[in-house]
Amino acid sequence: MYKKVLLIGLALLVAAALVGFGGVAATQALSPSAQTSESSEPVRTISVTGTGKVELTPDIAYIYIGVHSEGPDAVEAVSSNNEKSEAVKDALVALGVAEDDIQTTNFSIYPQPRYDNQGQPTGEITYMVDNTVYVKVSDLDMVGEILDAAVKAGANSINGISFDLEDKSAAMAEAREKAVDDANVQAQQLAEAAGVSLGPVITITTSNVAPIVPIYGKGGGASVEMAASVPVSPGQLTISVDVFMVYGIQ
Repeated sequence: MYKKVLLIGLALLVAAALVGFGGVAATQALSPSAQTSESSEPVRTISVTGTGKVELTPDIAYIYIGVHSEGPDAVEAVSSNNEKSEAVKDALVALGVAEDDIQTTNFSIYPQPRYDNQGQPTGEITYMVDNTVYVKVSDLDMVGEILDAAVKAGANSINGISFDLEDKSAAMAEAREKAVDDANVQAQQLAEAAGVSLGPVITITTSNVAPIVPIYGKGGGASVEMAASVPVSPGQLTISVDVFMVYGIQ
């Protein structure tokens, strides 16, 4: 009997000790966070956006060259279009354009109802056929000659010329460096004007802006005139990069 009472007493003492320890631990765990929330101050920062730009001379051109055909018979309209499209391709290859650099981007055929002078349908149908290829030209000195040859071979839709760089990695890296330098200058000026010391960089976010590419000739008629007149000037490209940087204030 004495042993049983002793064991019960020991069990009660252990339970009481555990409850007390848990309460102290909980108090110690909550106390620092509460003190931190009470004593913490908002982080002071300066945010700026820097821009870096690089001017470059393009080294490749992209041209949309198309053949448009019309006819009362769908089969004949497609056959005529195919013949002219093949002649255009042969003319491009003869000038040194690689076949891998000629890609078909559109082929379509659709019926167009015909109307009389009073706007009433005549019951006749004209079939419209379009075949457009996307051509990459690596020799910019050949752009004018290629346009002229394509038109003479049967192309009647030159839907724009754009210029670009084959490899923009080095230019992009230079633009990023200029953007960071620009951001640093702005942040330092703001800190000096505000009478504070500039701290370390907290965050950096970058966004690449697509190069500003000159585009010429939209629309069939204007394009044909441009091809016949030549020359075509590639101009300059501008590659731009923006960086958003956040600095701490000391």
